[in-house]
Amino acid sequence: MHLFHYHLVSSEVRDLEARYVGKLGFDLVARYGRIGDENVSAEAGTGWAELDRDGFKLRLCELERGAVNVVVQPGHWRLPRVDHLGLALDEDDFQSVLTRATAWNLPVQERGGRRTFISTNAGYRLEVHPPRDWLYDLLDAGEEFRIAELRLATDEPEAKTSALADVLGLPVEDDAVEIGDTVVRFVPGGPEGRPQLEGERFAGRQPTPDRRIGA
Repeated sequence: MHLFHYHLVSSEVRDLEARYVGKLGFDLVARYGRIGDENVSAEAGTGWAELDRDGFKLRLCELERGAVNVVVQPGHWRLPRVDHLGLALDEDDFQSVLTRATAWNLPVQERGGRRTFISTNAGYRLEVHPPRDWLYDLLDAGEEFRIAELRLATDEPEAKTSALADVLGLPVEDDAVEIGDTVVRFVPGGPEGRPQLEGERFAGRQPTPDRRIGA
């Protein structure tokens, strides 16, 4: 079981993108959006000035480094909040997670046969994947760079932690859940609803220091 992805919502998408690229060494995969009625994707090398001139309306931008994939989507909050966490599971764990979610009447949504979302009813969702070739390729880069710890601020750390642990069938320790090599820790002082990204710690052969939002 591996945590490889998180999806953020913020009104400061350009600043967040610059943080991941400039401070944390991520690559910009692409920016996705619309020009008029046409869906378009703009890969790295196309600047914001050019996109603004073309009337580009951003839907989301995707960033990647090693075994970490981050998506940033425009939204209402200046400080980024987490819409969902993305997890790679083996086949047995995938079926167990779906069985628990169904038994507890948690909303489960399939999208195009490629992505499965589970609502935790705790303000955030989980995107769960069974074994896939593209995931193997991504996770192979985990020795180079991976998520060691994800800290999420919320008004209800215990409830948010329990929701994650219960669906995944994992234990809780000090408002944290260990998912493979990654610790997801919920800390107090955050908002209601979607948890707020408080900071990340990465690991690997070329680790990046502990980073907090705004640092």
